[in-house]
Amino acid sequence: MGHFDITYILTPLIGCVIGYITNDVAIRMLFRPHQKKYIFGLHVPFTPGIIPKERGRIAAAVGASISDNLMNREVLEKNLLSEKMISRLRDHIDRFIDQQRDNQETLAEWLCHYATPEDLALIKDDVSTRLSEQIHHKLQDAEMGNRISHIAVQTAISKMTGGLLGFIHNALHADRLTSLIAEPAEKLLAKQINEMIRDNSEALMGNMISEEIDKFVSQPVCQLLEGREERLIHARESLIDLYRTTISERLPRILDAIDITHTIEARINEMDMNEAEQIIHQVMDKELKAVIWFGAGLGLIIATLGLLL
Repeated sequence: MGHFDITYILTPLIGCVIGYITNDVAIRMLFRPHQKKYIFGLHVPFTPGIIPKERGRIAAAVGASISDNLMNREVLEKNLLSEKMISRLRDHIDRFIDQQRDNQETLAEWLCHYATPEDLALIKDDVSTRLSEQIHHKLQDAEMGNRISHIAVQTAISKMTGGLLGFIHNALHADRLTSLIAEPAEKLLAKQINEMIRDNSEALMGNMISEEIDKFVSQPVCQLLEGREERLIHARESLIDLYRTTISERLPRILDAIDITHTIEARINEMDMNEAEQIIHQVMDKELKAVIWFGAGLGLIIATLGLLL
């Protein structure tokens, strides 16, 4: 019986181990060492590892690639304005409105979840001031006093059907009565109305608007929503239209302001190499192990072929 040569087992096995170790070391050299190494003042080749050495270039390339291909305007706009996204937004708004139908908080209390009482007071004062100023400017129009006085005088004349005024009205021609009484009365009344508007309207309007705002925000949220289905639907669609417009018109500016390329590049450069290595292993652990075992298999095949040839 012939003696079995153990070389036929050891040689392929050694080739397998060498291939495994070689690829494992090669993969480790992608990440390590993190710094240059020196022996007797001489720089050790392949230190630092490829990724630490080329991190700046890799960061710039990754940032540019993501910005140009994955997060550019066309890709983001397509996803943000897709029917799926619009449907999700509409559903979210509907759920929010449904939740508020049972909300017993006053509008003022509800708003305090999103802003401080001081901020709300400032907003209220600003709204009240702006509205009162606009109304005041409208009322200061000279034609306002003239219109009011004309209506008042004409109404008074139309009701003069009895007594001395009725006699005068019937005795005189209408045009004559207008020139004698109506026109001077209208001018005098218009002057007084304009003066009253100029001196008092802003303060009066400010107080009235402030009181109305207080009444409005003192109502429960659920009560404010009652019987307003059409308005709520209109408000929902208006919000969606605003969203579409904002994405279409503002997205380029937002992307320019964010500067995705620089942001990603800076983040990669700031990242600790141990953290970067962990992330890559989390993403490509199976693939990296496959490369190592491929080296083992290749070493086994080469060693076996060496024996056979």
